Amino acid sequence: MSYTFVSATILLLLITAPLGNIPIFASALKAVPAARRPRVILREVLIAFGLLLAFMFVGDAFLRVMNLSQLALQLAGAVVLFLIALRMVFPPPPVPDEEAAAEPLIVPLAVPALAGPSALATVLLLVSQAPERRWEWVAALSVTMAVCALVLVLSERIQRWVGARVLQAFERLMGLILVAVAVEMLLRGLKSLAPQL
Repeated sequence: MSYTFVSATILLLLITAPLGNIPIFASALKAVPAARRPRVILREVLIAFGLLLAFMFVGDAFLRVMNLSQLALQLAGAVVLFLIALRMVFPPPPVPDEEAAAEPLIVPLAVPALAGPSALATVLLLVSQAPERRWEWVAALSVTMAVCALVLVLSERIQRWVGARVLQAFERLMGLILVAVAVEMLLRGLKSLAPQL
């Protein structure tokens, strides 16, 4: 499955789901003073960006060390994407969370909200399919993280403007698109696998 800069950026945006993450960030930052929230959000986005960037550059070595083929990564990535997409379309019932006594660090905002298993698998997949276009994928990731930072810093305003129901509907729509992407990845992987059987 060949990606362009635009399609890779869209895929990364669908997976990191900045609009879908607004309620998670709002809940995790309840105990943080309003004036400090933008700093915390930017810090968490930078941590997620650094982690995903590291995976982009050590992806090839990681695949070699783990003795994984590109096909295995594509099939595994498709399954993970499919499961993440199903959770977006059919979200589990909310679990009452305890009030945080201090501001969150790395978990749960940078990881797994932004740099979760599906995002890590996707950047590995992009680099393994076209390592010569690594800087193009870095640019796509940079645009994605910039959009995430902007959306999450403005999350309170966005919630007031569009309302919780519209955000939920949009997240489910992104989930449906992601299901289609996952199925396409799976079908292409199975077609590649068929001649080897």
